[in-house]
Amino acid sequence: MSSTHPTAWRYDGGDIAFIAICGILVSFMVPGVAFLYSGLSRRKSALSLIWAVAASNAVVIFQWFFWGYSLAFSPTATNGYIGDLRSFALRKVLSNPSPGSPLIPELLYSFYQMEFACVTVAILMGALAERGRVVPAMIFAFIWMTIVYCPLACWAWAENGWGYKWGVLDYAGGGPVEIGSGVSGLAYSWVLGRRSERELLNFRPHNVSQVCMGTFMLWFGWLGFNGGSAFGANMRAVLAIWNSMIAAAMAGLVWCLLDYRLERKVSMVGFCSGTIAGLVAATPASGYIPQWASLIMGIVVGVVANYATKLKFLLRIDDALDLYAEHAIGGIVGLLFNALFADSELIALDGVNTSVPGGWLNRNWKQLYIQFAYICAVVGYSFVMTALLAKALDFIPCLSLRASPAEEALGMDDAQIGEFANDYIEVRRDYTDWTPAHKHKGSDTGQVPIAAGDRHARPDVQVWDSQDGERPISTSPNDTRGANGLLTISEKVDDNSDVESHS
Repeated sequence: MSSTHPTAWRYDGGDIAFIAICGILVSFMVPGVAFLYSGLSRRKSALSLIWAVAASNAVVIFQWFFWGYSLAFSPTATNGYIGDLRSFALRKVLSNPSPGSPLIPELLYSFYQMEFACVTVAILMGALAERGRVVPAMIFAFIWMTIVYCPLACWAWAENGWGYKWGVLDYAGGGPVEIGSGVSGLAYSWVLGRRSERELLNFRPHNVSQVCMGTFMLWFGWLGFNGGSAFGANMRAVLAIWNSMIAAAMAGLVWCLLDYRLERKVSMVGFCSGTIAGLVAATPASGYIPQWASLIMGIVVGVVANYATKLKFLLRIDDALDLYAEHAIGGIVGLLFNALFADSELIALDGVNTSVPGGWLNRNWKQLYIQFAYICAVVGYSFVMTALLAKALDFIPCLSLRASPAEEALGMDDAQIGEFANDYIEVRRDYTDWTPAHKHKGSDTGQVPIAAGDRHARPDVQVWDSQDGERPISTSPNDTRGANGLLTISEKVDDNSDVESHS
């Protein structure tokens, strides 16, 4: 499309369809984050994280429509820091060429960028893990979007943003999305404080299958996240998708190898963590660097992010879900790789950015200090502003961010949601309250049976039928007795059996 004819019917339908689908793929990352976080938490707080991610998604959609898009991308603001209210409530946002590319209309661009913001806040919600109150976090999310995310997006991508004008290379959000969420998550965790030592003792993810499912949902959506940032169905989009695949695969394998070195076992959680770190590094770099550089980047970020998980112990900050190690460190690695390996010929594959200088690969030596200064600015701004905002909200009694010790011990699901990710937690909170007493053979004392699946290697024949106190529970495949030994439906047994038919 020629940028001199911005009318809607002159855009290429393929470009519009491609970016619309990519935006929908990015929206699929939100439930991916929710399931990832839920699986990584304890059972008693698994649903609260899903709720926080889902509700924050709704908050961001409203904020972006209300004034978020205007504060990030308003073309009439010239201060280089934040936009004005020219596009308040999406006024004047329709068919003009977008700030990101003349290939797509601004209305589509605003939708696509909204999904970026939704994913960023979804990642940040991991800082609530197991002790953060969810309703104050929604107030925090709206304000954080306004004073932290919108300025960061303006710096990197708005046509008058200081980073954009200075020549910062940030393809799909190493600064606003990855460093913004990772460093802000660290600051939020710092304000919340550590979980109780009792909660930290022997902590393990409650559902690793859910962790794996969330990771692959993220990987799937991330291809739209990075591929769509070329803002057209072009070769640069294909390059970004390829680079994302390579970096994710290498980082996942390297993380597993590092864990195997210590444990002599391969870890599913480790593979998922490495995969996400690789995708994070690809976010700012996948549209700038060649594939061989992505392979190196995947290896580097797998190592660096793995060791970065130890920083929370040195800092004494309970970053429960490693937001800083995976997202902030991954984003930093990707931005630095742009300084070294960005190639102007690859950048020009979209047919729009034909005069963007590369990095050291193109002898553009100054790109390294530009990238480094940008990283320092984003890290410092994100941490300070998030910490100040969280502290301010925490001083308001009704908006205190942290749950009480009693609520933390009870679990966030019971204390704040009133529902559970797994209903058996509610039913079996006290197993003796709902189970009839059984009599063991030779004993007149009623005893609670051992729960099914928790017999600690004791054979089934040691649990006796409560109806007469003498017959063992059958282990026959035709037996339909429940865990309490009672027959649930009518049985048919042969004459030689010592078990009578019951109805």
